[in-house]
Amino acid sequence: MTAPITGEEAERRLGCWVLSDGRAGSEAQSLGLAEALGVTPELRRLEVRPSWRWLPPGLWPRPLAALAAGSAPLAPPWPELVIACGRLTAAPAAALRRAGQGAVRVVQIQDSKLAPGRFDLVIVPAHDRLRGPNVVTSLGALNRVTPARLAEAAEGLAGALAELPRPRVAVLVGGSSKVHRQTPNLARRLGRDLAALARDEGAGLMVTVSRRTGEAAAAALRETLAGTSAVVWDGRGENPYFGYLGLADAILVTEDSVTMASEAVAAGKPVQVIPLAGGSAKFRRFHDALRAGGHTRPFAGRLEHWQPPPLAETARIAAEVQRRLDLPWPDLYERQGDHERLHR
Repeated sequence: MTAPITGEEAERRLGCWVLSDGRAGSEAQSLGLAEALGVTPELRRLEVRPSWRWLPPGLWPRPLAALAAGSAPLAPPWPELVIACGRLTAAPAAALRRAGQGAVRVVQIQDSKLAPGRFDLVIVPAHDRLRGPNVVTSLGALNRVTPARLAEAAEGLAGALAELPRPRVAVLVGGSSKVHRQTPNLARRLGRDLAALARDEGAGLMVTVSRRTGEAAAAALRETLAGTSAVVWDGRGENPYFGYLGLADAILVTEDSVTMASEAVAAGKPVQVIPLAGGSAKFRRFHDALRAGGHTRPFAGRLEHWQPPPLAETARIAAEVQRRLDLPWPDLYERQGDHERLHR
């Protein structure tokens, strides 16, 4: 059992730890919140013993003993703030809060199925059902999209895509999941719609696929777009995802990913949602909320032009975290205002 902090160790507490289970989406949410708080976090990736990974976090009797030999160490001196996201980080994060005896504040992102009272704050998307006095809801997933990050990424791609016609359309293609299905036939249908945009509206297409798209669907999409103005990322090198968002005049995103849709609307551009097979009530609640707020519209083969209202959820949540936990970073509200103004 990790020892509680003592007076001298408490004096040496500095900064913020991000606990990660190695999943890119979860890690991005935690890092996005830390960055919005204005801190440079220390990233600690956890390796959980195989025999523990399948147990619900509430059944881990000694959470820190569940960490494998290759895991990042969790030992004093403790930070002021711990941010964790996902099921596998929840029990270790709660253990750090206990060890800190009130000096370590813990923010857990996503519903880990542990009681919210085991954390200082729990942040969940509004389409989840979890509620409570220390539960904060966001419209979608927290993310690392900021005007500065998109501008820098766009500048890095501007030369290579200088000849791409306008309007420039970023196309974010996901794939199959627990509740959605991506198939070669759906990819071909999307490819035909995109080819029509390039032909009829003169659009320049910037297309990126994900690992979940699948080789067959990705190949069908590339085949259908051959001979058009589309630039399709081939999966080699660094993903131009943020650069595409920064250069885009409009964004199309498949409906299967809360993270991708949340990042798309955070870019402050018109966003249209591409349907896939399947779905769930939770996803419908999420997409209904985006449409109701004027942030997205369905994609039915044509671009729609409107100015969506500003949406800076990560900055808003960061301000709420600071307010509730009384964190010592007083310029956060000024930074939040700057972020929102840049999206107008």
